[in-house]
Amino acid sequence: MSEIEAVREMLRAMVGGPALPDDQMRVMYEQWGLSHPLPTGTEVTNLTLGGVPAEKIVTPGAAADTALLYLHGGGYVIGSAASHRHLVAALAQAGWMVGYSLDYRRAPEARFPAAVDDALAAYRALLDSGIAAGRIIIAGDSAGGGLTVATALAIKAAGLPQPAGLFAISPWVDLTQNGDSYVEMAGADLICSKPELDRLAGLYCGDDRANPLASPLKGDLSGLAPLLIHVGSDEILLSDALRLSERAGLSRVPVRLMIAPHMPHVWHFFTTELTAAQTAIAHAGAWMREHLG
Repeated sequence: MSEIEAVREMLRAMVGGPALPDDQMRVMYEQWGLSHPLPTGTEVTNLTLGGVPAEKIVTPGAAADTALLYLHGGGYVIGSAASHRHLVAALAQAGWMVGYSLDYRRAPEARFPAAVDDALAAYRALLDSGIAAGRIIIAGDSAGGGLTVATALAIKAAGLPQPAGLFAISPWVDLTQNGDSYVEMAGADLICSKPELDRLAGLYCGDDRANPLASPLKGDLSGLAPLLIHVGSDEILLSDALRLSERAGLSRVPVRLMIAPHMPHVWHFFTTELTAAQTAIAHAGAWMREHLG
């Protein structure tokens, strides 16, 4: 059995049973993430950025004056700094950067725009600590990928300098779910479904889904930092990534899009299961190093 087929079998087993309540999903997701090893020599410490809890993740060789501000996925409802610790460590190692994984407030306890407010506060804190904007990359996956772009819009609105780059993995940037892939990839995507994303969007922002800070695809992307987008061919969010790339290009934002054949939603998460995840992380690391000032 190939690596990707083994991952698909694992995903089928995980999603084949009855749907779990969100609090149980949070626990399961965190345990799943924590089952992955960290790079040798990784140091993890807890801190706050602008009053927001976060993890500082330092791998050997990281440049102390850099920051990879990471915004985890999970539909704005599940996911945490802990669930994505292994992924942030791998990306930070690949980019020779210090990782900062943010535990932004989640829905339904804290609804939109709490996550955006937290991400902006964390970015301000990094700047206030003396890290130059040109030495910061903001990155995230799925909802965190959308939050990455929304944070860049909030940074622009606040009159702050843009970071060196934005890295969005399988980004959820249109909470109205209007892309063709929501239908065409419905049978291929074992992680996301339109009904579930509709439910999560409702918990996060109710009827305010067209707000550009909730659906940054609908925002004015001009003046944003260079953008790297990774997306798998076998996911319903493919259209989000394609349309984000187009909108960024039309706004004269430097953008690079990579579509990985046969890959599922946020395949980077499978750092030990998929060689393709390691390849994608290495690709992102090279892009981040290229764009740091």
